[in-house]
Amino acid sequence: MTLSLSSLRRERQWRSATGFDQVRFEKLAAHFEAAYVDLHGQSMSERQADCLISPKVTQCAELLFFTLFSFKSGLTYDLLGLVSGMDGSTAKRTQSAGVAVLAHALARSGHAPARHLAGPADLEALLAQADTLLLDATELRIQRPQDPERQRAYYSGKKKATPSRQ
Repeated sequence: MTLSLSSLRRERQWRSATGFDQVRFEKLAAHFEAAYVDLHGQSMSERQADCLISPKVTQCAELLFFTLFSFKSGLTYDLLGLVSGMDGSTAKRTQSAGVAVLAHALARSGHAPARHLAGPADLEALLAQADTLLLDATELRIQRPQDPERQRAYYSGKKKATPSRQ
């Protein structure tokens, strides 16, 4: 892999490439590897032993690094593949595999947010347990509706913009 963990030498590099310092990355990597084995029933090296083509990502820590780097960088899959020594479709599959393992690792460790609520009662129960609530209240621009009634419903007065109602 062209992009590698060994190229990260300073804390600033760790944070800019992954969003974590090295110590926290290593803690997450341990959870990540356990989640990988839990999901696939065997370690990454055991799974790759049967591969006819040598994979670019050979360790769980590399897969975690690749996944976090892809989130942090915001590159297209073609560019992500270019910096990591693979093609765009392989970068997409690798990121998808990493995201699945990361989601499982966060769920196993109790750090994943609740995403599936059956109804308002579930939301109320979840909020009753929470000490802190974070909301994303960002208004997103939409095309201005032509119907005057819909215009009034969507108009916020903020920066003369028409935000979306989600």
